Amino acid sequence: MNKRSFLRSAMAVLATTATTWAVAASPALTPLKFQLDWRFEGPAALFVHPEQKGYFKETGLDVNVEAASGAGAIQRVASGTHDLGFADLAALMEFHANNPDAPIKPVAIMVIYNTTPASVMALKKSGITKASDLTGKKLGAPIFDAGRRTFPIFAQANGVGEVQWTTMDPPLRETMLARGDLDAVTGYTFTSLLNLETRGVKREDIVVLPYATHGVQLYGNVIIASPKLIAEKPEAVRAFLKAFAKGAKEAIANPEAAIASMKAKDGLVNTALEVKRLKLTIDTAIDSKGARDEGFGQLRKERLAQMAEQVSKAYATKNPVPANAVWNGSFLPSAAELDVLPKR
Repeated sequence: MNKRSFLRSAMAVLATTATTWAVAASPALTPLKFQLDWRFEGPAALFVHPEQKGYFKETGLDVNVEAASGAGAIQRVASGTHDLGFADLAALMEFHANNPDAPIKPVAIMVIYNTTPASVMALKKSGITKASDLTGKKLGAPIFDAGRRTFPIFAQANGVGEVQWTTMDPPLRETMLARGDLDAVTGYTFTSLLNLETRGVKREDIVVLPYATHGVQLYGNVIIASPKLIAEKPEAVRAFLKAFAKGAKEAIANPEAAIASMKAKDGLVNTALEVKRLKLTIDTAIDSKGARDEGFGQLRKERLAQMAEQVSKAYATKNPVPANAVWNGSFLPSAAELDVLPKR
C-alpha cells in the first residue's frame, strides 16, 4: 500500500469512528404512542402536523400519532398500550367515576375543545327550528356519541321533553337523517354537518342547534396522559405539550398546510373536505369565547366542578365524578407558547 492509499484508508476509518461516536453521544429520543379519538380527519391534523414537521423530535421525542381503531383513547391509555391520547373530557370523567380502582386512570393535561362541538342537527323540512321542537321526536346517534350521552343536559337547559332514540353505526347516522328515517341526530358539528353535505343535503336546508349556544357549558376534547408517564417522565409530558402548541398555532393559522402534513402521513385523506372540516372545528370548538376568556389549553376549576356534577347525573355514574382527579394543568407551556389563537 502506498502512502497516499494509506492516508485515504486512515481518514476513512477516522470518519467512520467519529460518526459512530457522534451517534452514540447524541441523546436517544423518548418514544411516545399517541392515540387519536377518530380517523385521520380534519382535527387530527393538529397532532399530525407537529409530528410530520419534526417538532416533537426537536424536543427529544419520537411521537407516533395513531388513528383510532376499536377501543378509544381512554381505554388505550388506561390499558397501558399508549402514553397519551385525545378524548372527550365527559367520557374521561365517566371512566374515573365508574372505575375508581383502575390501576391506570388517565388524566387531562390540556384542553383543546374549550367548547363542546356537540349539536343537534335536523332538516328544515322536519319543522324543527328550536330546541323545544324536539319533544316527542325521533332522534338518532351511535350509543357512544358524546352528544347523545350529554343530551339530558341539553334537554334540561332547553325544556325538551321525552324523545325517542334510534341507535346505529356512525356511517349510517347522517344517511338515515337525509332519507327521513329520523327527525334529528346528535353529533359533532364538524362531522355531521359535512357528512350531510356529502350526502347531497344543502347547508341552507340544515338546522344546527349547538350545545354551546343552548346553555350547555361543557368542555370538549382534551389531551390525556398516563399517570405512569407523568410520574416517570414529566419532562417528556412538558416537551410534548410545548411541541404540540407550536404545531397547533401553525395549523390554526394555515389549515391547508396542516392538512398537507396529514396527507403526507395518510395518502387517502380528502384534502378539500378535511381543510373544510379543520376550519369548522376551529370555528366551532377551538377559537371560542371560552378559550379567549380562559386561555387556550386551560380551564376554570369552577366550570370543571359544575361539569363534573352534570356528567355524573347525565351518565348515571356509579360514584360522583372526582373533578380534581381528572385534571393536571401543571405541564402546560408558557402563556406565550399557548398564544395560538388568531388575532382579532
